[in-house]
Amino acid sequence: MKRIIFNILFAFSFTLIFSHVKAQLNQQSTKYTKADTLRGSLSKERNWWDVLHYTIEVEPNYEQKTIKGKVEMQFAVLESGTIMQIDLQEPMKITKVMLGDVPLKYNREGNAFLISFDKALQKNSTAAISLFYEGKVKQAIQPPWDGGWIFSKDKLGRPWMSVACQGLGASVWYPCKDHQSDEPDQGATITISVPDSLVAVANGKLTQAQISRPGIKTYTWNVINPINNYNIVPYIGKYVNIRDSYNGEYGLLDCNYWVMDYNIEKAKKQFTQVPEMFKAFEHWFGPYPFYEDGYKLVESPHLGMEHQSAVAYGNGFQNGYLGRDLSGSGWGKKWDYIIIHESGHEWFGNNITTKDIADMWVHEGFTNYSEVLFTDYYYGNSAGDAYLQGLRKNIKNQSTIIGKYGVNEEGSGDMYFKGANLIHYIRQLMNDDDKFRKALTLMNKTFYHKTTTSTEVEQFWKTQTGMDLTALFEQYLRTTQIPTLEIKRSKTSGSIMYRWKDCISSYNLPVGVFIDGKKTLIKPKADWQTIKQTREENNIKPDPNYYVGFSGSL
Repeated sequence: MKRIIFNILFAFSFTLIFSHVKAQLNQQSTKYTKADTLRGSLSKERNWWDVLHYTIEVEPNYEQKTIKGKVEMQFAVLESGTIMQIDLQEPMKITKVMLGDVPLKYNREGNAFLISFDKALQKNSTAAISLFYEGKVKQAIQPPWDGGWIFSKDKLGRPWMSVACQGLGASVWYPCKDHQSDEPDQGATITISVPDSLVAVANGKLTQAQISRPGIKTYTWNVINPINNYNIVPYIGKYVNIRDSYNGEYGLLDCNYWVMDYNIEKAKKQFTQVPEMFKAFEHWFGPYPFYEDGYKLVESPHLGMEHQSAVAYGNGFQNGYLGRDLSGSGWGKKWDYIIIHESGHEWFGNNITTKDIADMWVHEGFTNYSEVLFTDYYYGNSAGDAYLQGLRKNIKNQSTIIGKYGVNEEGSGDMYFKGANLIHYIRQLMNDDDKFRKALTLMNKTFYHKTTTSTEVEQFWKTQTGMDLTALFEQYLRTTQIPTLEIKRSKTSGSIMYRWKDCISSYNLPVGVFIDGKKTLIKPKADWQTIKQTREENNIKPDPNYYVGFSGSL
């Protein structure tokens, strides 16, 4: 979510935002540190074990801007190993590590803690360690453009807290294996202790709420399904609950909306878009992936984020993106951007997760395209096409969509709009929306609750289309060039001639064009091809549904 915010607001407030965004978004660089490798790579200290479940207990101190807690981490022993890397970012610190009743030794290397076991645990066994932690937590000053714990106030001056940590990492507020490849297979339990005047909301379903000591109420939420580390978040404030449900493909889905008490009527009106979202997305992508954990929109002190089963909502109960249409087509103000985009992530990002954040285009490209498909579903193909084409003005083409692997670096923000246009290109080549929809649904089945890679996703689409899309993916994901269709008229025969330029040498994908207003598919190559027609009035222009350049004239 966060990169799109930077791209859109770039033109409005560069000076204000850039210094905060740069740190949070891990912009592409040429120099990497050992800390980057420790965070971004799967070392031997990470590979011998697999997380099964997190039980997180946390208590924030609003006045002191500190948190204190405990994480019990259950894990499976895959191979022999005696050193375990756990991540927790400065200035937070681990104060104690226990294996049952046995304290474990550990040492710190920046944001990584290396925990020593006296002897290797038995292969194929399971174990659990308890990690006690505390400290002054990194604060997010302009969330979600920068990350950390959010200490805010609602409009009545009451404490309002949450977390925004995509890219920065969940280890900014609790100890974990902070790598996207390892989700807790059996979910997570989040227990939050807050002043009894406030309410604490988190992912999954509420299992307990009780006074734990005078003045303090403790809320426990449970997630059954696998979940990304950065998606596990608390929301703390003066919340009230609106209960709802949706009769979907897997039956009755529990829907709950948690908002500030003074916004309940606005929320009841705006959130009627949720059933519309589910109807469209289950049509295109298949069943909502987390029926057991329910669905929530939670009003947040920042714009929004795709927190699994507890989507952060801060769009001011209005359509568009803070009231604006990102496409300029008019269609983007027909619906609430945060409801649609962040809920789309439940399928792409939360259900299907990339192992390395360098491949985050799979999350953001497909989710950005979910906006197109939502528009298409309710307003027709031409509306979806216009919305998609309008988004292109936000593409920068300054750096590649795929980042560098193993150093916790995302690719460029073009993963949103350029990624969506890449998917639209594939849809045009398939030229069969029923087949395209079935492929999207199968994609969510194939990678259901799994972590994957761009390479695997690319191969999936090659199989579904029956086409060699290698050059397409190489061009749009791994270069900044946009293929340009060059045309001219032969001086000798008068025929139309065309070719690809400004692209990799192997680029040979077909492209749709209009010749004298009639739509057809041509197959340019690096060398000139000819349409053997001699009528002087012939003209040719590319189909705008293909994101390509165009040069030349007839």
